[in-house]
Amino acid sequence: MILTRRALGAGFLGAAGLAAVTPGTAFGQKTDTYPARPVTTVVAWAPGGGTDYVARLLAEQFSKEFGQSFVVENRAGASGTIGHASVARARPDGYTLLMGVNSTYAMARHLFPNRGYDDERSFAPVGKIATIAAYLCVHRDSPIRSVADLIAAAKAAPGKMTYASPGAGSSGHLAPELFLKMAGIQVENITYRGGAPMLQAMLAREVDMAFLDVVTVLPYLRSGEMRALAIGSRDRLALTPEIPTVAEAGVVGFECNTDYALFAPAQTPETIIRRLNAGVAAALQAPAVRDKLFANGYVLQPGTPEEWPAYLATESAKWGDVIRTRGITLE
Repeated sequence: MILTRRALGAGFLGAAGLAAVTPGTAFGQKTDTYPARPVTTVVAWAPGGGTDYVARLLAEQFSKEFGQSFVVENRAGASGTIGHASVARARPDGYTLLMGVNSTYAMARHLFPNRGYDDERSFAPVGKIATIAAYLCVHRDSPIRSVADLIAAAKAAPGKMTYASPGAGSSGHLAPELFLKMAGIQVENITYRGGAPMLQAMLAREVDMAFLDVVTVLPYLRSGEMRALAIGSRDRLALTPEIPTVAEAGVVGFECNTDYALFAPAQTPETIIRRLNAGVAAALQAPAVRDKLFANGYVLQPGTPEEWPAYLATESAKWGDVIRTRGITLE
């Protein structure tokens, strides 16, 4: 299955479980004045990354839909846990929100046991928003031309091949570790200080492979400087329908995405949570948001507060198993 813009739009409202909201209706009801002042959305990462991009698109559209200012504040550090902790301590009045990503809410918990908050109890989920996958890439001059070639080469020389990661415990580290576990191969990790040095290492052929997110690597795929063997999502991406999924390429069951979700502090009134969830539904249907996300490889994946606990439990268990069985630590 290839996810297309039309398919995403047609199925959105059913997935969100909420009707579209337009200015002057649910947002303008005199019986509910929220928001009556500016709202801050915390991004637990530095400006310029994927989480920041999604948060700013949503904040801009929320400002239009709600008729009130929504601003983004970056509070980076400790794999996102510093920003999460600040929102966990905020007043539960709907005026401090969190744009979360699964590398923090599902992965970091297994690496940072003393985070100062509890992922299940400290937040009120508004719901999932979108997801983006990563390509399994090699340099354009690599003799490896398929996932099967990669697995065969790694088995022929265990521990001799290398992969790049942007930091211990990051999604760019755990994605290849999941792949190695499922493929039954041994490839050594070379850790770089962030995504930019990791990308340069791939371009310079310092390493043999890496999982690179769609936004980062798509220009290099189009220019021919990099080759994508497969994509880590469940379905092929409409932007690159010729590239198979990792599962299609032979590692059955493999799936790895970066998932974005919106949260408020625990005990935030349900009426506010519902209003925000409806706001997400409206924002993701707006061309200014939908088309920009689509063009950059994001897939709309809205959710409801009711769906969140089961998703979080599954995602956390998946990455906890990878971290535990692969012996991953922050050292």
